[in-house]
Amino acid sequence: MSAELLSILALILMFVVATIFPVNLGALALVGAFLVGTLAAGMSTDDILGAFPGSLFVILVGVTLLFAIATNNGTVDWLVRAAVHLVRGRLAAIPPVVFVISALLTAVGAPAPAVAAILAPIAFGFAAEYRIHALLIGLMVAHGTQAGAFSPISVLGGIVNGVASEAGLPMDYLVLFLSSFAYNTAAAVIVFFVFGGRDLIRRGTHVPATEQPATATAQATEHSTTTTTSAAERPATTATPTAERPQTTATPTTERPQTTATPTTERPQTTATPTTERPATTAAPATGQPSTADDGGLRLTAHQALTLTGIVALCVAVLAFKLDVGLTAITVAVVLSLTSPKSNKGAVERVAWPTVLLICGVVTYVGVLQEIGTVDYVGSAVAAIGVPLLVALLICYVGGVVSAFASTVGILGALVPLAVPLLSQGTLGPIAMIAALSVSSAIVDVSPFSTTGALLVANVRGMPRDDFYRKLLAYGAAIVLAGPLAAWAVLVAPGWLG
Repeated sequence: MSAELLSILALILMFVVATIFPVNLGALALVGAFLVGTLAAGMSTDDILGAFPGSLFVILVGVTLLFAIATNNGTVDWLVRAAVHLVRGRLAAIPPVVFVISALLTAVGAPAPAVAAILAPIAFGFAAEYRIHALLIGLMVAHGTQAGAFSPISVLGGIVNGVASEAGLPMDYLVLFLSSFAYNTAAAVIVFFVFGGRDLIRRGTHVPATEQPATATAQATEHSTTTTTSAAERPATTATPTAERPQTTATPTTERPQTTATPTTERPQTTATPTTERPATTAAPATGQPSTADDGGLRLTAHQALTLTGIVALCVAVLAFKLDVGLTAITVAVVLSLTSPKSNKGAVERVAWPTVLLICGVVTYVGVLQEIGTVDYVGSAVAAIGVPLLVALLICYVGGVVSAFASTVGILGALVPLAVPLLSQGTLGPIAMIAALSVSSAIVDVSPFSTTGALLVANVRGMPRDDFYRKLLAYGAAIVLAGPLAAWAVLVAPGWLG
């Protein structure tokens, strides 16, 4: 068996093992690079280590460290509260706000699973509070994380741009980002109207559902005061408490035995203050404002303001001045750490080290494949099919199907270099093909077998978990079938992109 074929079989085996067993694919890839490189190709250790992607390592560590600091000091939580505060009870606006927050966080460098892990419990809490369909709010989180996942300073965007650059392929950062954003936005709009969005528009502005039982209890208690003299029930009729009680004591003949009227009227007076104050605190959200977004909770601390400034500075430095994403992100993170060491303690431990290991291991293995000649071997096999458009569609489906069960980061790191021979023929635009492959591999992360989908299932509220799992599985299957085809049909087949 040739070294090229053996290296391909080893790559397939690694994906299968990482899917079945809880073993990091990056660790498997490093082992594969060592064994295949030394035993099958006779490569030296220095050559194998030379394939390690140092620039990608810096990008991954830098952006995830910055996001960990923003999480530690409460900046992420502040963004969520501020966005919900702007909604002010407008039900139809809540799902789009969740989508935008998810996209914003991944666009500035947060890994999609980390965003889902933070926002999913909050979003499902809103869904339960406002009686919003659980699948609607969960899919807004999932598609939102993918909408911003390919910005130039994001994890996936940095990976795809870095791998394409190392392969000598032309790249357009804006096309890659807007392609993913447009596809996921379109999916989110469809999800909104399929899973109850029209009902939210019809309901308009509404108070949280948690207040309704209190209102119903107050009404029932108010009715019961006409038939009972219980001391616990009288304070519930708080419309004119001070006017009613003097009348009761002035005309004791309307009450039950006068001997019990005095203690009965005195006891409620001692408890009237706390009883009438509680409805006042719960009635405040009746204006439509969520109780979790009060004005006091929206005050930025100095360090949170500095963190937001740092994120904006990172975007400007990368997009306007073309500075390195990883080094700039680490610089901002270090400055923030020095300004407030206590609040940023433990941020390094929250870096997405499993993701760093995964992508660096896979890219190292792909580098070994390039040294062996596997990429050229695959290119010759692809060229033998003779229909580049068909091959492009097959590659998109491979990315979508595998990514639904395995790591999106890993599959992109492997498939982009393997598509180089196809793109070198000149019949397909490399920018369009890479964008279509990226969209096909990422949009399927709504599958319950992916990390993001699994986090949704784990945190669901307002729907039985088994029902949510089955519905998410059906939706994920539909996306796997339609997503790659749509990406290919719009981005690759027309040939309008370079």
